[in-house]
Amino acid sequence: MSRFIVVLALSLFLFASVAAQKRVTITGQLVCSECWSEADRNTTPFGTPEDISCAIDCAEKGIASAVVVKEADDYKLYFIEQKELKEGRDEWLTKFGQQVEVSGKLYKKDGHDYVHAEKIKYLTASSPGQQPPVIGTVVDLSLKDLAGIDQRLNSYRGRIVVLNFWATWCVPCREEMPDLAAIQNSYAAFGVQLIGASADQLADRAKVVQFVRESKVNFPVWLGATTEQMRQFGVGPGLPATVIIGRDGQILWAKPTVIQAAELKKELDRLLGGDAAAAEKTARAESKDASLVPS
Repeated sequence: MSRFIVVLALSLFLFASVAAQKRVTITGQLVCSECWSEADRNTTPFGTPEDISCAIDCAEKGIASAVVVKEADDYKLYFIEQKELKEGRDEWLTKFGQQVEVSGKLYKKDGHDYVHAEKIKYLTASSPGQQPPVIGTVVDLSLKDLAGIDQRLNSYRGRIVVLNFWATWCVPCREEMPDLAAIQNSYAAFGVQLIGASADQLADRAKVVQFVRESKVNFPVWLGATTEQMRQFGVGPGLPATVIIGRDGQILWAKPTVIQAAELKKELDRLLGGDAAAAEKTARAESKDASLVPS
């Protein structure tokens, strides 16, 4: 009887604990709970390439992510269990530094506030108050190429430029490279130029050169891109990000996350008036016809 009473009491306690959990919706920046504390965030906002790299490494090790909310002159972190993020892992890893909205139940664990994430909404970097409106504006970019020579974006006036912000330590960035190289091959004849603006520094040139060779990257790669430069183009601070610049230098399109090849092709076809798509279709048809001719 006494054992039954103990079990009943424990069950009631657990039920009361669950019932007492407060349901909340929190909007803030997605960060790594460990990397966040490595700098004074009042003077060094989270989102540098080093922060993003650290956050991804910590996520791989199972260290909790968190949503940080500005409260007066301080910040409050709401931890999220890694297991709650694994289902959408590929997308979540690209969102560090960006704004998210998390809905769920609030609970305490090891002295920290945790949110049992029932719903996660990733807010785009171009959400109000996050990035400046850049579509239609002209922004120049000056970085060094793999030979250490200064290069400028405005020297490509007259071409449509696809500017991809990436880094060798960014897994989704590396996975985009084959598609970007294929697009460079398909669209170069129409005046489209891919440029890879890497967050890797000039000191890491050897590592970048090795990756470029192994991945057969067929477009210019520049080094030393910063989160501030990404912000000027309406993307970031997370990697990867892609921007399309028109022949006159105006920003026409910006995507602050991973792109799909079909999505980028569709946008380029629209800008080119369908010429590229028609040419590709004709090339496929000619290839098919040629395969039917007896040798």
